[in-house]
Amino acid sequence: MASKYTKGVVVDSQESLENQPVTLAASQTTNSEIIPNPLTRKLVILLAIASALSVANLYYVQPVLADMAREFNVPNGQAGFLATLVQIGYAVGLLFIVPLGDVIERRSLIVRALLSVSLALAGVAVAPSFIWLAVAITLIGLTNVIPQLIVPLAASLAKPSERGRVIGSIMSGLLIGVLLSRTISGYVNTWLGWRGMYFIAVGMMLLLALVLWRTLPVSQPKTRLNYGALLKSLIHLIRTEPVLRESALFGGLSFGALSAFWVTLTFLLTGAPYHYGSDVVGLFGLIGVGGALMAMGVGKLSDRINPRHITGVALLGSLCGFGLLWVGGQFLPALVAGVILLDLGAQSVQISNQNRIYGLKSEAGSRLNTVYMVSYFTGGSVGSFLGVNGWTMLGWNGVTMVGGGLLTLALIIYALNRNKGKV
Repeated sequence: MASKYTKGVVVDSQESLENQPVTLAASQTTNSEIIPNPLTRKLVILLAIASALSVANLYYVQPVLADMAREFNVPNGQAGFLATLVQIGYAVGLLFIVPLGDVIERRSLIVRALLSVSLALAGVAVAPSFIWLAVAITLIGLTNVIPQLIVPLAASLAKPSERGRVIGSIMSGLLIGVLLSRTISGYVNTWLGWRGMYFIAVGMMLLLALVLWRTLPVSQPKTRLNYGALLKSLIHLIRTEPVLRESALFGGLSFGALSAFWVTLTFLLTGAPYHYGSDVVGLFGLIGVGGALMAMGVGKLSDRINPRHITGVALLGSLCGFGLLWVGGQFLPALVAGVILLDLGAQSVQISNQNRIYGLKSEAGSRLNTVYMVSYFTGGSVGSFLGVNGWTMLGWNGVTMVGGGLLTLALIIYALNRNKGKV
């Protein structure tokens, strides 16, 4: 393929466009693409930190649900629904905002999203009523799509032989952000109240917006589609990409199980036999960091062997974690071991799945990510809802039944498709 470089711009020959899939390239595709700065180690680290800080906005609520319930005088079950609302909002944002990463310059889109989520965080911080709080929490989910704009950006910049490692590094940073957010939120709540955490989050997002605007390379889109065609192409991807469909199912069921656990862990730890405060509840996020760090090697491994095999092993490991939690959830050592297994398993599923889908169509990276992550967080929303209801009806046994059931379903799908998944 002939190309020439001009001031960091590579101009591809028209010949490179002839093999584009007809449906996805039904509209005109640009014949020029901005080549960003090389994907250096420093840039990967920055993207991992940005993902960690931004994704944390979705999880500050979990350790403080009991305190929110007391302040607004609502039952724990009703307060627990806030964790479901933020994930529903996130799924909607993934569906309607993330695809724009294929048609809008990504740096500006990321910065706009950061400014928008800052407003939503401020809305939570000043919420005068539970209804206001629920709406603002939902808006946080809707606008907090920054990590899912960053991941396809990094995947598009990485060499195919290094894509798994890059995704693994950023996803490990993301999961560490998820886990540490609970720890930080719990401690800030102890000293400043849960509103203080959201005021701090506003400042962090504004600072992050400034840093990314000055640091990220310009990354022009490869495709020109109007918004309706952009969303319609998601259906085409679902219909024509079996690897995407399977990965989306695995991701949704795995994250649903993990969400059922985390959203109800607060209720377990603040009641008998533990009776912990929100600061100690938040410390359990640190335990999960161990699993996230161990999973960093999964990215490199998925560059060498079939990532589908990694997914199967990770799903089985997560199921074993729920078995341990069911048997020994009332005992601290078993609970700690279960947390590590669940987070290691969920992270491994995520990394191996994303390495599979980003190997499909480079020009549709954001849309592939949209389909996958909408399924992922829809599963999380369902898992949160089922977990809270499982807790309400059967206590901790109900939670472990929900998580174990979702993972069992994923393993059944894995076994039935064992001869179909080649990638």
